[in-house]
Amino acid sequence: MKSMIRFGLSNGFGSILCPLATVAVASGLYAQPALAHHPLGGRLPATAFEGLMSGLAHPILGPDHFLFVLAIGLLALRVSVGLWLPIAFVLGGLGGAAFHLSSGSLPLVEVGITLSLALAGFFLARQAEPKSFWMLGLGAIAGLFHGYAFGEAIFGAEMTPLWSYLIGLTVVQLGVATTAYGVAKVATARLAQNPLTVLRYAGFVFCGAGLAFLSGVFVG
Repeated sequence: MKSMIRFGLSNGFGSILCPLATVAVASGLYAQPALAHHPLGGRLPATAFEGLMSGLAHPILGPDHFLFVLAIGLLALRVSVGLWLPIAFVLGGLGGAAFHLSSGSLPLVEVGITLSLALAGFFLARQAEPKSFWMLGLGAIAGLFHGYAFGEAIFGAEMTPLWSYLIGLTVVQLGVATTAYGVAKVATARLAQNPLTVLRYAGFVFCGAGLAFLSGVFVG
């Protein structure tokens, strides 16, 4: 079985099958109802605890958000700035949420979110090392779109649940990204040959998922 897997990867089948499989899975996920993104069923958090729980759960329940946080954690392995990349994303997200809460208007939010996932996968899949400056820009701009969407779940809430929501949001995203970064760093360090190949295949998967979600935005 292992020899068959190695044969498939060495002949490029993995780079074709992974994105196609992901497109099918992601398309199914995209069909989930919008309330799946809201741990309180669309109801505004009324207490600090509800705000914290909503903030912790919101990026996990939204598959497009969650996949991007994973992707940005893996992408941090490929740039010299390391974990500053997910930090830039989280800071951009707080800015996007604040912009929404101040009644700002950001167009094409879902397009920005899904396109950011496809781009993160694209840069992760490239052979050449991505430029840190451009990746920090990608992280911050993507954060604006993701954060703006996160702001929708808390718009109109009182200050106490609002702040606890933002704290939970920050903690869970940094936690997921740093965990992905740490696990991937240990795993690739144990590979005797071509550890970059694993990250590149993951990039193909994320890119395929992003394109699937993007198509769902226009079809839906």
